[in-house]
Amino acid sequence: MKKLILSFFSLLVLTVAFQACDDTKTYAEMLEEEDQAIDDFIKENGIKVISQSEFYAQDSMTAENEYVQLASGVYMNIVDKGSEDRNDTVKANDIVLVRFMEYSILDKDTTLSNLNAPETVDEFRYTVSSSSIAGIFISGYMLSYYSSTAVPPGWLVPLSYVRDMAHVKLIVPSKMGHQTASQYVYPYFYDIRKYQIYK
Repeated sequence: MKKLILSFFSLLVLTVAFQACDDTKTYAEMLEEEDQAIDDFIKENGIKVISQSEFYAQDSMTAENEYVQLASGVYMNIVDKGSEDRNDTVKANDIVLVRFMEYSILDKDTTLSNLNAPETVDEFRYTVSSSSIAGIFISGYMLSYYSSTAVPPGWLVPLSYVRDMAHVKLIVPSKMGHQTASQYVYPYFYDIRKYQIYK
C-alpha cells in the first residue's frame, strides 16, 4: 500500500513539474498578444485610424500618419496614389516590381528590406481567378528569405486603391501576412515605396 501511495505522489509531483514548465501559448493567447502589439505600435507612432466610410469620403485617400483599417484587418496609409492616369492600374498577369521595408512589430526590428539595394527589386506576378486574387514571387528578397512564392495577401490589398508607382504603408496582421507570419502569429509593418507595373 505504501508503495502505491508513494508511486501516486511521485506521479503527481512529475505531472505538476511538467505543467509548470509548459510555456507554450495557445493560438488565442498569441492572437491576443498580436492585437496588443498592433495597438501599442499604433499608439507609439501616433497613428490616427479612420473608418472605411471616412476613407471613401476622402476619395480613398489618407492624410499623413492616418491609416484606414480595412475589412481584411490590414491598416493602410496611402502616401502617394501613383500615376495620374486612372487606367494605370494593375491587371491580371501583370508583373509588379516592389521596393519595401519589412518591420516586425513584435520584435521591434527591421527584418528585411531592399530599399538600400539598388540592384535588387522584388518581383511578382499578379493573378486573378473567378474567386480570388494572388501574387506569385518571381525573384527578390522575400522569395529567397522566406522560401515561398506566395506574396503576402496584405501586400495585394492596396492594389485596388492605387496605381503604378504608388507608395503605401501597411500594418499587416498575421492572417494577411506571409507563411512565417501566419505560422508564428507575427504582425508586420511594411513601407512599400514603389508598386511599379513592369511594362
